[in-house]
Amino acid sequence: MKDALMKRLEVFLHREDNRTLLGIPASPEEIVKAQQQLNVSFHEDYIDFIKMFGGAYAGLAIHAFSNGSSLGNETVVDLTLGFREQFKNHPFAELLATCYVISMDGSGDPILIDPAGKVTICYHDSGESKLLADSFEELIEDNFYEW
Repeated sequence: MKDALMKRLEVFLHREDNRTLLGIPASPEEIVKAQQQLNVSFHEDYIDFIKMFGGAYAGLAIHAFSNGSSLGNETVVDLTLGFREQFKNHPFAELLATCYVISMDGSGDPILIDPAGKVTICYHDSGESKLLADSFEELIEDNFYEW
């Protein structure tokens, strides 16, 4: 991810009044174990983010292993396995099998990263999916605003 974006996130998340939005940085061991459990390879930008911030707020809740207390306890592994099970007979089950879920929208729809690094949302009501961003970095750039 671009240094300027990472710096903006760092300044924002390390402000005293935003501490509940900042998780505990992910370890290399956690990352390897999760990739093995999910049978995926995390995109480099997602790895950079979670190594620096853990599960943290970046315009939307980005889940990792130890999330900021305002984000909830669900890990990327919990979310991915949960959605894979919940939607195993759904039109986007095949997509979920090759991706990992990093977030959800306000309706509980999974936001995931595919093997090419593209970010997609899957709408459980309609069974449709929609490209949100061509990369994790673009997703953050499009959604993160300091307040």
